[in-house]
Amino acid sequence: MRLEQYLAHCGICSRRQAQRLIAAGRVSLNGQVASALDRVFSNEINPNILLDGEAIAPVEAKEYWLYHKPVGIDCRLLPDLPASLVHLLPASPRLYPAGRLDKDSRGLLLLTNDGALTHRLMHPEFGHEKVYRVTVNKPLDANFVALMSQGVSYRNVTTKPCTVSIVSDSQFEITLTQGLNRQIRRMAQALGYHVVDLQRISMMNCQLSDLPETKMRPLEAAELATLKHLLKL
Repeated sequence: MRLEQYLAHCGICSRRQAQRLIAAGRVSLNGQVASALDRVFSNEINPNILLDGEAIAPVEAKEYWLYHKPVGIDCRLLPDLPASLVHLLPASPRLYPAGRLDKDSRGLLLLTNDGALTHRLMHPEFGHEKVYRVTVNKPLDANFVALMSQGVSYRNVTTKPCTVSIVSDSQFEITLTQGLNRQIRRMAQALGYHVVDLQRISMMNCQLSDLPETKMRPLEAAELATLKHLLKL
């Protein structure tokens, strides 16, 4: 397999992040600076791979957890950042979020060490559905729903059409198939609204349901099987 795939399988990071580490010259293979063309063969049980001079731990068993992220937690796994999610995760296995929520948002995160699954969930070409419940600072109307649904232009970007429904006077649900940075907040702002609260309530078949804030639980076998089927894994 390609080196970035192996790093993802080891739970170091996602495949895309592994590509960046290799491009930055931070990974070595058998004593040489690694390149994007390097491969790790299946008969190599413990290849000599170093990240920043430290040996890479062998591949761990795959794990899949759902976590209810509160506001204030940063999804970037940076040890020097006090608010980083990394301080709330177990030391082993090394889990990382398959998709992020910004620091001011809350809700469902999928935590895993499965690089292939993370790649399928995060890569924009696959367009998987994620549902958010959003509270804004003033009453909504049918015009807002129509404009949000058809796609909103901001900062030289026009978002894809999406599904929007009003939940209450100032709350709506939106289903996205793309994940631009702070997308919902910027869409709402472009239409004259300010987001007061943003919560992700589902990712494909994975539901937040009644999982308490700051708590995590493993995916059930049926949930994982359905997720992998939907992702064609």
